[in-house]
Amino acid sequence: MRLRHPLLAALVILVLGGLLSLVLADYRLRLLNVSVISAIAVIGFNFAFGLAGLISLGSAAFVGFGAYSLAILTTAAGWSPWLAMIVAIVVTTLFATIIGTPLLRLKGHYLALATLGLNVSFTIVATNWIGLTGGTNGISNIPGLSLAGFAFDDERRFLWLALLFLAVCAAIAIALQHSRHGRAMMAVRDDETAARMIGIDVTRVKIAALCLSAAFAGLAGVLFATHMRFVAPEDFNYAHSIVYLAMLIVGGEGSVAGAIIGAVLLTFLPEWLRFLGDAYLAFFGLMLLLILIFLPTGLIGLATRVRDLAKKTAKRSTP
Repeated sequence: MRLRHPLLAALVILVLGGLLSLVLADYRLRLLNVSVISAIAVIGFNFAFGLAGLISLGSAAFVGFGAYSLAILTTAAGWSPWLAMIVAIVVTTLFATIIGTPLLRLKGHYLALATLGLNVSFTIVATNWIGLTGGTNGISNIPGLSLAGFAFDDERRFLWLALLFLAVCAAIAIALQHSRHGRAMMAVRDDETAARMIGIDVTRVKIAALCLSAAFAGLAGVLFATHMRFVAPEDFNYAHSIVYLAMLIVGGEGSVAGAIIGAVLLTFLPEWLRFLGDAYLAFFGLMLLLILIFLPTGLIGLATRVRDLAKKTAKRSTP
């Protein structure tokens, strides 16, 4: 059963995404590609925030680290995008391991401020290290992905590839969440002292959660770079980390499905509210506030409540 559930989730993602790819216009396909890439980053963020309880506000820095790593390796060094993708994800994960050791000594809002500072520092470095990153002009002409002569060079084709990565990431995340490693993360989140008393290495679990988050973010970054064919510092500033947090809260923290729903909803929401002009920001903020107050478990929590209520109603109506 543990294997079947992740595979079922992956299949649902592929089927729904495939159907959408057949009916959406190019512009909406582009938005869907962005939301799928964001969903991968948010699924990774869920390991740190949703499962391990780490208030990290530096997710966009890890996404940017992966994106810039691929961009530099492919444009400056002439590497294959696929090889650069693997190296970029590994380098991003190693970076998280190195900085995670001192950072994770902090807790609560101190950790939040430290990771926010990390994100700001990343943006400053990307802006000012002009010889390597191109500064505010960014890096352009990033090669796209192709496989056996099949180029993922338009929105529909790229969506198929992005959906495949999302399905694999969702399956891995669900499997890990229901494994002893996932339970260890949740134990640390709920009570660090109790977790230590039952033999859990709290520091190791926290670093593992951060590294998983960084690995998924690195993958999101390389997909972003190969999709947009261009990266710049403003694509990975601290505001994007706040958006990833909002996506997880709206969808439902601790849930892979919630991460995906939140990413899709908050990517398309500005488009749906375009008729409001600048007022959509006020509506967006009000929506987040209402969800935090009335739906602290997010939209997935609401779906669970509705399902449980339907079951109770069905039992009562059964003679």
